[in-house]
Amino acid sequence: MTKQPIIQVENLCVAYGKDKVLEDITVAIPEKKITVILGPSGCGKTTLLKSFNRLIDVTENANVSGKVLINGEDIYAPGVEVTHIRQKMGLLSQKPFPLPMSIYENVAYGPRLHGDNSKRKLDRIVEHFLRTAGLWDEVKEKLHSPASRLSVGQQQRLCLARGLAVGPEIILGDEPTSALDPISSRHIEQMFLELKQRYTIVIVTHILRQAKRLADHVIFLYMGRLIEHGPAGQIFNDPKEPMTREYMLGVIS
Repeated sequence: MTKQPIIQVENLCVAYGKDKVLEDITVAIPEKKITVILGPSGCGKTTLLKSFNRLIDVTENANVSGKVLINGEDIYAPGVEVTHIRQKMGLLSQKPFPLPMSIYENVAYGPRLHGDNSKRKLDRIVEHFLRTAGLWDEVKEKLHSPASRLSVGQQQRLCLARGLAVGPEIILGDEPTSALDPISSRHIEQMFLELKQRYTIVIVTHILRQAKRLADHVIFLYMGRLIEHGPAGQIFNDPKEPMTREYMLGVIS
């Protein structure tokens, strides 16, 4: 049975002042798959990603038209509670930004905000999500040490654990391995492959090899326009659009 799209984008246009960044994007993102947004630098990949959790709101002079539906709810409709939207989504940025507190408190922070103050429950939450992020065995003896002492790769996994601890449905990654060494990058990639059983994952990357390793579904953007989208096998092996084919061959970049 085909899963319904969890994210539906309809005629989305985004401009920063007079500069058009995205033009008339209409695309569906399937549930519990890894969707990779692919394209050269400056094509609008990160802007599209930020439109899903309305982080675009914090960009000065941003102007958005069209619709982004999350489980059928238009998140740009008047009166929508933005905090409620963002709670549904975990975000991994290019560089990890752990909170200036202990490893334990980084993971417990979100659940505390939502009213979970029982130490026993928080202990379970912290252990569970550090295990989910593949970090527990490395940090279980130093949970109350500053998160800033972790390696960059460990910090990124901690940020993943922190994001998962608030119960999102969707994980967004904006080039989430670009600041990591190859071993840490592969670790994060493996986490994504395991997590797609439970979460919808959308990743921005310009690394074609990574996209081929991860993607179930591909969105290819060029100069702010949606050129092609579809199952990864089709896009990588038999793209319909000449521009997509040229990008896959490295003719355009």
